[in-house]
Amino acid sequence: MKRPKVAVTGASGYIGSQLIARLLPEYDIIALSRSPIQEEPGLEWRYCDLFSLIQAEDGLKGADFAFYLVHSMLPSAHLTQGHFSDMDLILADNFARACASHGVQQIIYLGGIIPPGAELSEHLRSRLEVEECLSGRQIPLTSIRASIIVGARGSSFQILEKMVKRLPVILCPPWTLSQTQPIALQDMIELLAACLGRPACFHQKFDVGGPDIMSYMSLIQTTAEVMGLKRLILQVPWMSMRLSRWWLSEITRSPHELVNPLVESLKHPMVAQDLRLQEQLGIKGLPFREAVQKALIAQKQTPYKPLKTHSRFTQSLQFQDEIYPKDLKVVRSVQRLPLPQGRNALWMAEKYTIWLPRFLRLLVQVNVDENRICSFCMRGLRQPLLVLKFSPERSSLNRPLFYITGGILVSKRKGLMRGRLEFREVLKGKTIIAAIHDFSPSLPWFIYNWTQALVHLWVMEGFRRYLDSLDVL
Repeated sequence: MKRPKVAVTGASGYIGSQLIARLLPEYDIIALSRSPIQEEPGLEWRYCDLFSLIQAEDGLKGADFAFYLVHSMLPSAHLTQGHFSDMDLILADNFARACASHGVQQIIYLGGIIPPGAELSEHLRSRLEVEECLSGRQIPLTSIRASIIVGARGSSFQILEKMVKRLPVILCPPWTLSQTQPIALQDMIELLAACLGRPACFHQKFDVGGPDIMSYMSLIQTTAEVMGLKRLILQVPWMSMRLSRWWLSEITRSPHELVNPLVESLKHPMVAQDLRLQEQLGIKGLPFREAVQKALIAQKQTPYKPLKTHSRFTQSLQFQDEIYPKDLKVVRSVQRLPLPQGRNALWMAEKYTIWLPRFLRLLVQVNVDENRICSFCMRGLRQPLLVLKFSPERSSLNRPLFYITGGILVSKRKGLMRGRLEFREVLKGKTIIAAIHDFSPSLPWFIYNWTQALVHLWVMEGFRRYLDSLDVL
């Protein structure tokens, strides 16, 4: 009998790898990752960069069910311009489109608990947007919302462990009195697996958590006790959120891009509204103290892989990724734009090609032909600076696509991924994400950062102002 085939994104991560081990006896697994590992019977690794719709479609071929375990808080190119929430939307939208094209029967998404009646942090708001994006393709979605997941090599747990290990005195600002409901990694894996192919879980949202509801201050104290460390934990009446983020990032040596959104979310009570899924399945969960003990033991047995470091530059991040050659610099630039009611992404792309020549007329000449090929030219130069070619075979009304096919500002190095510009509707047509992916400039990197990169941000901000000024009703 043919076994169902399950695709797991983030397969090399700490949750994805544990989930694959749990599912492998019963299912054939498609493990999607930018860092594929050696295969074994029933487990097929596929290289997949979810920023590419083509790769997402190839990666999900043959899948019956799919887990979405991806979160994009760290930069994804050497120069990343844009907010992590917009990156998250691109990843989720590509995943949902690919699932729809292959008839996937269910998507299971691991997100965060959403506190009722609160003004959400950027991190939690992004988690909610991803959930909405994944539900927009008529595929049954199961959303599992959790607070802190306590497991070896998990980002939140590593930050907690490092802080307790390195600080003999820990100052706790008022937000550490907020309540949270941590859950053990083992319990999280069992809940994810139990929802797979279960009709009662289709089109459902479940809060999950362990049996302990505690403040972050108590969480720190308990972790120190389990680690056998005597720590002086003092509550202080005031400490700004900005200072808290900087302090925690420096002490734990974790990227600011990872720490900042997480700390912002700690001001909210992250407590499950109900545990009906766990009650149905009979999974009460491990107490927090026991979950920490298991995580510490597992962490000692797991090889340490340090998080990538960063430095800020032109509102952006410098990034090293194993998928690109070390001497190749790659750019990703993402902006969220308003979409007037009743319009679509193709309309916006056409507006862009009409507006751009007028906006840049004092700097360069932009020629647009009947096939929507845009050539950026400068007087005195025989070759264009940049050429954008519209791709009708990969475009649709809600996602027109241009490939960056030439120009003296584009690297001529062979074997590069194709640079591209896209306009895509997200969140059921509420907004547009304009994005440049996999662009490799010919200019020296330092010069590019201070010239072409800044010009692109200026152009996109000008286009945003133009859209805001339109009366399209």
